Amino acid sequence: MEVLGIDIGGTKIYCAKINEKGEIIGEVLKNKTPQNKAEFESLMKEIIAGYENEVYGVAISTAGTVSNENDRIIGSTGNMFKEYPKTDFKSLSRLPVFIENDANSAAWAEYKIGASKGASVSVLLTLGTGVGGGIIINNKLLKGKSGGAGEMHFKMRVDKHRQCTCGAYDCFEIYASGTGLRITAQEMSGRDDITTYDVVAGLKSGDKLMTEIFERWESDITDGIIGLANLFDPDCVVLSGSMAEYVSTEKIENRVNSEIVTAPTKIKKAAAGNYAGMIGAALLAMEVWRG
Repeated sequence: MEVLGIDIGGTKIYCAKINEKGEIIGEVLKNKTPQNKAEFESLMKEIIAGYENEVYGVAISTAGTVSNENDRIIGSTGNMFKEYPKTDFKSLSRLPVFIENDANSAAWAEYKIGASKGASVSVLLTLGTGVGGGIIINNKLLKGKSGGAGEMHFKMRVDKHRQCTCGAYDCFEIYASGTGLRITAQEMSGRDDITTYDVVAGLKSGDKLMTEIFERWESDITDGIIGLANLFDPDCVVLSGSMAEYVSTEKIENRVNSEIVTAPTKIKKAAAGNYAGMIGAALLAMEVWRG
């Protein structure tokens, strides 16, 4: 079985054929993400039409909370245009259409072909502008009663120090994300113009303050992982996303295992590649379609 995998992001849409081994067949095509519903649906239909005679169905990885029926978006998609959640995905093709949250999809790709392959319990964290989460429990994707499990918005403090993008205060995301690193840098340096790029550059050059800022951010990530490890007792925690390449998995693993009350876990960097979202969505879809 081959399916068309599509990864929908706030700025780009990637697509490619994917087989049952999670391998990308042929070229990965890229399009700019339209910023209104009509143009988006038109582009999606055009993309899919080019593959409809070659694949069994369409598997889509997307931001936002996705229903347990994998047919609609039921929660926030802050990086997309306002009407995006109203998209009727099944109308985009005459073939079966399956959608799943991007972090959940990436977690499944890591479980099937990547860093957590063979691990019956794992947690994936995507460290980017925000923080996404995907959780595998006893070889099954944890979706929750409505599809919204895995959101990384648990409290890190109780004094309303930082307001998160979700509207609440002091969520894990507003500390462990790239946005969180920038805010930490501003607070510790007293500079409003400092960026994550400044911190990373300073870290690489050995700058003392930038190293301290980065280590504070890394410690915030570790605090969150300690809580997640105690909750889920995972075989491993996988770190993915643009910011993950800079963290020390060895350092985080040592501290996590010195503080958790569950059995020791492993901290790993993602291995399924840049297209893990659409690969994971395709592999999930194939399991559903095979019955």
